[in-house]
Amino acid sequence: MKQNNKNKNYSEDLPKEDNLTQEQEILEQDDNLNDNLSEDEDLLTDEETKEEKTLQEEYDELNDTYLRLHAEYDNYRKRTLKEKMEIIKAGGEKVLTEMIPLIDDFERALETVQNADDKKAIVEGLELIYSKFVSFINQNGVKEMEAIGEPFDADKFEAVTTIPVQDDSQKDMVVDCIQKGYILNDKVIRFPKVIVGK
Repeated sequence: MKQNNKNKNYSEDLPKEDNLTQEQEILEQDDNLNDNLSEDEDLLTDEETKEEKTLQEEYDELNDTYLRLHAEYDNYRKRTLKEKMEIIKAGGEKVLTEMIPLIDDFERALETVQNADDKKAIVEGLELIYSKFVSFINQNGVKEMEAIGEPFDADKFEAVTTIPVQDDSQKDMVVDCIQKGYILNDKVIRFPKVIVGK
């Protein structure tokens, strides 16, 4: 308590003018500090504003790029889907158009069969139609599978039955073909139905 009294006495001992001057100096220093802080805050705010503006511009640019790419991809997807459908349609149309002459040949053969007594002419006409049709499917990538004499392979042939064979070299071999098989571009589209030797 005595110390507090001493402090009070000390400040009371100083002249009032000195107290005022000291207080003014302290206030001025505070004002200067506040001004400096204010300037620093303004600088920071300006820098932050510039940075925010730059970031916003980058965001807007990237967002615009994203939206454009998304729209382009969507258009690309729709266009390719449409093109695929047109190709499928055109492919079927091409095959069917090429088959029309075969229909014409069959119609002529039917007319000839009704009016002809010559079986040889009928057989020749049918053979001609058959060879045209085989040629047509070969041109479109369809080939007949060789079966007789081949080793039996369940991935290539459909075994209808087995028969006993006298020659051991014919065991597990295709000895007869009941229905031909066909390949389209190295893919079996119809398995041959065969008889296997045992």
